[in-house]
This record gives sequence, structure tokens and C-alpha cells, in this order.
Amino acid sequence: MDRHYEYIYGKHAVLEAVKLRPDVIKTLYLRNDILSTFDTGNLDTKCKINSFVGDAVPKEVPKQSVHQGYVAVIDTNKLILKWDDFIEGLTIKDDTGLMLLGEIQDPHNVGAVIRNAAAFGATAVLVPEHRQAGVTGTVLKVSAGMAFAVPLVEVANVNRVLKILKDKGFFVYGLDAGGDTLLQDEDFRKPSVFVLGNEGGGIRQKTKEACDIVLKIAMHPRCESLNASVSSALVLNAWSQRHPTVLE
Repeated sequence: MDRHYEYIYGKHAVLEAVKLRPDVIKTLYLRNDILSTFDTGNLDTKCKINSFVGDAVPKEVPKQSVHQGYVAVIDTNKLILKWDDFIEGLTIKDDTGLMLLGEIQDPHNVGAVIRNAAAFGATAVLVPEHRQAGVTGTVLKVSAGMAFAVPLVEVANVNRVLKILKDKGFFVYGLDAGGDTLLQDEDFRKPSVFVLGNEGGGIRQKTKEACDIVLKIAMHPRCESLNASVSSALVLNAWSQRHPTVLE
């Protein structure tokens, strides 16, 4: 993976990074009145700290953004885990739950899914390397800092990863409006992987064939489908109710 940096801004997102993953912050920009009282003790010694006046933020930050005096440069190479390292260190239990993004193109959806994963106690979010919106500053911002709370894992070959997980005892659930099993009828007894589909085309056919079950969410017939972030929230909520300890 090439070295890549992303800018985040806003008090909540930046403070979550400082609190949860200070090791991934390359540079921290604080408005001068904030820097004068800011506790930098949690930051890595290699982190650069700069001040700015008013709205004189780095040019990479969108104009008229609500930065609240906080900007940080994130090293995504440090933030995103490699698949081999993740799976080697993973302790698998019945309440292990993984969310796999299926070529989701909208970074706002990706950020919202990551936030949902953190909210409902998912173990990690798996992010495909190809045909998928990357972990950008927008994703980090929309996640409301939760991208620093739940592990993000880059995967190269989705179907290969699903095979490995199934061999390790995971049950693979696809999420699709045309699924054959209602969400409320599933008990999630085994370690679980939830596969989200693309906003337009859903789950790729080969990936769908790799799923043990394809779940559908009960809806009024006037609505054909929900977006990926809403679907992820519903399925993770149902899963966490079967495994309440993940919310502790």
C-alpha cells in the first residue's frame, strides 16, 4: 500500500483520533487559542503540532468547512490493518461479528457503516481494496471519529477472504432485498460475517454464492430497498441483541 494521508477536521473527529489512535496522527493543526490550553501528552513524539489563526486552515480542508479549530492529518497506512495480520491475531468467539463492505461507492455510506459497526459492537470492518470507496477524510469525518474505534481491515480478494473465514467457523450472511431469509428469523449463533452490496447492483453474484444465507429486511411493499448504511444498522442491531455482551 502506498503511503497515504487524509485530512480530518472538526472537534469531535479530531479529539476521537487523539484519544483512541494518536499513533496515526502525522500532524495536528489547532487554532491558536485552542493550542494554548490543549493537552498534547497523548500524542506520539513524532507528531507535528502547528497552530493557525481564525480560518487559516491547510488548503486541503474544504472552504467554509466547520472545523471548529481542529484539523489533523491521518496516516491511513497505520490506521488500516492488513488482512494477514488481522486474521492471525483474531480470537474467534460466537459473538465475533465482521462487516464486509461490498464495493460501496459513496464515502458517506462507508463512514456511516463504520459508525454503525462501532455502535453495535462489531469486531471489525473489512474494506475491499478494489471497486470500493477508500477510507478518505470524508469517510473519517462521517464516521464521527468511530473509524478510530473499530478496526478497519483491507482485503484484496473478497471471495478468498470469505472462504478463509468459513473454514474458521464463520457463518456468512449476505444482505439483499431479494434474500431468502427474514432478518428477524435468524439467531446468529455462530461467528458472523455480514456482506453489504453495492448501492446500485447489490452483492456480486459470485460473492452471493459464497454466502451461507442471504438475509432480507421486512419492509412495506412501497419501498424496494434501503441504503447500505441503514441496512447495516438494522442487521447489526439484530445481531447485537442476540449477543448483548458486545455492547458492554
